[in-house]
Amino acid sequence: MNAALIPALVAAGGITDIDKNLFVWTLVLFALFAFLMGKFAWGPLLAAVEERERSVRENVEGAQRSHADAQALLAQHKEMLREAGKEREEIMKRALREAEQIKADLHTKAREESDQMIARAKEQIDRQKTQAIQELRGEVAALAMAAASKIVTSSMTPDAQRKLVEEFIANVPRA
Repeated sequence: MNAALIPALVAAGGITDIDKNLFVWTLVLFALFAFLMGKFAWGPLLAAVEERERSVRENVEGAQRSHADAQALLAQHKEMLREAGKEREEIMKRALREAEQIKADLHTKAREESDQMIARAKEQIDRQKTQAIQELRGEVAALAMAAASKIVTSSMTPDAQRKLVEEFIANVPRA
């Protein structure tokens, strides 16, 4: 690899470069997601589990009061615990699926926004490049006119001078 190419490759960016805007927006979106989950999802879930535990405790205490009812309540208690476990697992699975969906949506949205920003930047670069070329062509034309007028002022007519300048401008490379 040519040593002169290394600075150009480094300036072009690489796989280890970090997009600071994407990093900041990712942190902001993660914090927003964590706040929303803490505010709306975990509170009701924990309240439901605590309510379930409270009712189980009451059932066990009732079972201790009566030996005849103890066997029936014990079976009921085991069933309720299994159901609570299943419900808890279903709720956890559903919450994880929803979190993954939100994460995927946020990732997609961030990717779309970054693609739009890149497209806008490319358009702006193209406009600035075109404008710079037009300005350069105007300056080249003015310089050519000045040079041509100094060189051939005495030997050429103004129409011949203009034709010479137009031919020069036509030969200037385009973007």
